[in-house]
Amino acid sequence: MSLPKDLELASLSKNYDDNVAVNKINLKLNAGTYCCLLGPSGCGKTSTLRMIAGHELISSGDILIGNDIVNNLPPAKRGTSMMFQSYALFPHLNCLENIAFPLKMKGVKKNVRLKDANKFISLVQMKNYERYYPSQLSGGQQQRIALARSLITQPSILLLDEPLSALDPFLRIKMRSELKQVKNQLGITFIHVTHSQEEALALADMVVVMNNGIIEQVDTPFNIFNKPKNEFVATFVGGHNILINDGKKYAVRMDKIELDMPMKTNNNSCQIKSIEFQGERVKLGCLDQNNQEIFVLVEDTVYNKMNYEIEKYANITWDKSKAHLLQ
Repeated sequence: MSLPKDLELASLSKNYDDNVAVNKINLKLNAGTYCCLLGPSGCGKTSTLRMIAGHELISSGDILIGNDIVNNLPPAKRGTSMMFQSYALFPHLNCLENIAFPLKMKGVKKNVRLKDANKFISLVQMKNYERYYPSQLSGGQQQRIALARSLITQPSILLLDEPLSALDPFLRIKMRSELKQVKNQLGITFIHVTHSQEEALALADMVVVMNNGIIEQVDTPFNIFNKPKNEFVATFVGGHNILINDGKKYAVRMDKIELDMPMKTNNNSCQIKSIEFQGERVKLGCLDQNNQEIFVLVEDTVYNKMNYEIEKYANITWDKSKAHLLQ
């Protein structure tokens, strides 16, 4: 396996005619990082990934892998490998042949490439499926074969374009764990595009939140969730209320707000407008006296003890130390 390499994007841009998809972004990733590019559809994350891979021409700026500027190198010369959202397995090739195919394109002898393919099919826990064809596999099994095929060229950086989006929720959680396990075994750099906040927070060492072609925040998952830089990050990553107090804007986590049923309305009162059961927690939507919408997450045990009902009033409070000032 190749050694992991640092990645740097310097004033990187991508324009499609008059549309600016990526706007002069700067990013440095240390070798061996699991990075998630997170953002809504159309934010520029996939264009960024494809430029790193060499599948999109850059409009301006530089891409450095290790100490080398790779702007004009073809994908096969960059030391990267890309796992596509559709998996793109060849239906007429069995699993072992699919995994070995990139080495066939490099002119590696059949016995050598099949020997390597056997190593990688074991890595992704698909031993005994060597002779199966893609049509005989489940979605999760197809993903494992696509992952092994992406790794057989021994890249320094693996690029993943929404690899879990086609899977059902249960399998998505299972494959999250397996992706992280493979990354830890190999130690190479992973760059993973997703629009799922939960996926990014669960997988990444470093999260890059993008919006309208720019980077809003680069940080650890903990800080992205607990210390969002601005209103967009707080709202998109979720779990926060955006509240105005003394002319300043704060993010306050929904689970850090308390609701007590009052004997009568007062300055801290809000009216409960919605109740949503979410399993171990219940989400209550409230309107305060300034008509400001506030959401509260309470444990199911707390909910069962309190007499919360729609249209009733409750006192709303939170510890000021839990309020995070936004830019």
